[in-house]
Amino acid sequence: MQNRQKLLNLLGLARRAGKLVTGEDLVLNAIRSGKVSLVFFAADGGESSKKKFTDKTNSYKVAFSTTFTRQELADATGQARTVIAVADRGFAKKMREYLDN
Repeated sequence: MQNRQKLLNLLGLARRAGKLVTGEDLVLNAIRSGKVSLVFFAADGGESSKKKFTDKTNSYKVAFSTTFTRQELADATGQARTVIAVADRGFAKKMREYLDN
């Protein structure tokens, strides 16, 4: 199984475990409060939103990824969202390993 598919499976598992934060406002608040370790933004998301999250994750030193499309994120989590944040360090660490390989 490819790392990309493993990462999507892990996203689904994190969703079922209740370790994801979804939606723009909730994710921004979670980044500010230091509750998230990794943010996924859909590759086909809006440019202004992408810039907002890129700037916010850089200033708070949170990992940021635009690896997946909205459809891939929706298929993995069961939620149609442009931005998803991982609120568990263990999940985030494993996801970053898959992203790096």
